[in-house]
Amino acid sequence: MHSTLHALPVLQDNVIWIWVRGKNAVVVDPAVADPVNHWLKTHGIGLTAILQTHHHADHIGGTPELLREWPQAEVVAAAADRLRIPFQTMGVSDGDAINVLGRRVEVMDVAAHTSAHIAFILRDDAEKDPNLGPLVFCGDTLFAGGCGRLFEGSAQDMYRALQRLAALPDETLVCCAHEYTEANLRWATEQRPNDVEITSRYQSVKELRCRGDLSLPSSIGAEKRTNLFMQAESIEQLAELRSHKDHWRSN
Repeated sequence: MHSTLHALPVLQDNVIWIWVRGKNAVVVDPAVADPVNHWLKTHGIGLTAILQTHHHADHIGGTPELLREWPQAEVVAAAADRLRIPFQTMGVSDGDAINVLGRRVEVMDVAAHTSAHIAFILRDDAEKDPNLGPLVFCGDTLFAGGCGRLFEGSAQDMYRALQRLAALPDETLVCCAHEYTEANLRWATEQRPNDVEITSRYQSVKELRCRGDLSLPSSIGAEKRTNLFMQAESIEQLAELRSHKDHWRSN
């Protein structure tokens, strides 16, 4: 049985990920419910589970309504965020591994944007599922060309989280929850005007966005080559970059 991965743009810049295997689906960070319900019903797919990376309203806002339509669906979220994601049915922590759609999904603590932020990782399993290689659903910790704002964590927390993500294989797809890539890379080109790889990626993303196409998913390898936050060599350097970016444009 093969998997497919679908990106569903909603609101101004949110991206809801829908992972389908057979006639069942998992939805990641549903900001709203109606577009998800419409997509699932149009394709004749049932909702098995909802993965929540963190508690912000533009990530969990659609979950209660989805549960009214699909009451049997599991809601997987950080056990440490049970008060802020009270409808979770499965609380998980760093290092846990769960079975989702017949695949092993690992949980990684990437707290920084919020104090209980997690990522969900699928490793490569070509024998079981050749159509879906390694990927990470990383919410608002790592963006294409950027990283999340530090609402509840510190620069030290973000540095640690990005180092953990950077240790994943380069081919790992980065399935973040917002389409911020063009603005992030525009900022990066201003910081590194002579970096040919960043400039080239920025031009490619501009063309994609002009056509109305998404720039996501990215990859860990691409982020290591062109994301200044992933390239930060110290906590202090990351803190300086984050401060500069916060004053340049709000994420």
